[in-house]
Amino acid sequence: MTVIFRGNVILPDRALSDAAVRVEGGRIAEVGPVVAGGAAANVIDADDGYIAPGFVDLHVHGGSGADFMDGTDAAFETALACHARHGTTSLAATTTVARHDQIMTVLATTRRFRQRTDASGSRVLGAHFYGPYFRYEAKGAHPGAAIRPPVPEEYLQYLEYADSLVTCTVAPELPGAKEFALACKERGVRTNVGHSWATFDQMAQAVEWGVRHIDHLFCAMSDKTRLRQFQMYPMQGGVLEATLFFDELTTEVIADGKHLSHDLLKLALKIKGPDRLALVTDCSRALDMPDGEYLIGPLDGGEPIISRDGVGMMPDGKALGSSIRGMDHMVRTFMELTGRPLAEVVRMASLTPARIAGWEREIGSLEVGKRADILVLSRDLEVRRVFRDGVEITEREIMERQSRR
Repeated sequence: MTVIFRGNVILPDRALSDAAVRVEGGRIAEVGPVVAGGAAANVIDADDGYIAPGFVDLHVHGGSGADFMDGTDAAFETALACHARHGTTSLAATTTVARHDQIMTVLATTRRFRQRTDASGSRVLGAHFYGPYFRYEAKGAHPGAAIRPPVPEEYLQYLEYADSLVTCTVAPELPGAKEFALACKERGVRTNVGHSWATFDQMAQAVEWGVRHIDHLFCAMSDKTRLRQFQMYPMQGGVLEATLFFDELTTEVIADGKHLSHDLLKLALKIKGPDRLALVTDCSRALDMPDGEYLIGPLDGGEPIISRDGVGMMPDGKALGSSIRGMDHMVRTFMELTGRPLAEVVRMASLTPARIAGWEREIGSLEVGKRADILVLSRDLEVRRVFRDGVEITEREIMERQSRR
């Protein structure tokens, strides 16, 4: 069936007023002020709203009470349906610090979901292997007991799922980090730095190993002030300064309005630019749930957090413990706090993360030949309708899918 989407079409570099996108066979066939459709075409009209590419989330843990670390089909389906409601049509299912057997279960489940083609929720690009290879002092909201350095006997088992790994995170100061990063590179898996107190020099080495992305800028990372406790003079840079310095490095921000102030968001964008800075949710199972107590990570061994005041925080209220917002909120908030153009901000939530994940030829923008992952947004950027491969994701379809389990 031919489907015509009409409205203000958001392209990577601009928005076209009163334009259209034609979809044939689940792919984008034409974009422009006027497109051919024929009398049999199904027309989707955004009225005064927007036609946008589906969002892509590189760093997301769960939603609607489910965490990917639960490891079950039911948890995956719940979280994927939840984020689809917020406009995310593709994501990297992100793990946490956990036992070896728990991580292996999640990787196996991720591989199965990566092979699915139904449009009952967000597409699973693969897993973001995130933990347990963190520095303990930089663990943030992750469980501390299972943090450990990378050893071949373990990580080679994880890398058996290389076909289903989008990226792997490691703190480069850990023993074995170099060997792990090189093993990832050999298998075509991208490597990130996160939850690290590495020095600038250690980061320079990590870049040589092939590290190209940094998790949640400004959060759970070293800087000159933190490192001064180890070396009073001369002051030395850390992960933060290296991220801003190396052009090879892309990074991401949690733009929920709670993690980072407007000035930090503007600083990150000024230095890295919209093609090297992605929006992520880093969202927990508390998305779309009432305030209260939740766990980050698996139900067996996860870390308690409190959902309150629009953010996740540690039980003592002294540190943040995840976002509880979807990507639509991140887009609206980043625009509000920075004043940047809509097309640029949407690009940071779609094409930029798609490129970082290596999927830019398939998803991330409304361009001819790409998958028809399309959002119908209101004038206020509220998600009205969500399409994946040209098929609408609806609550009815999601419920029917779950009832057939």
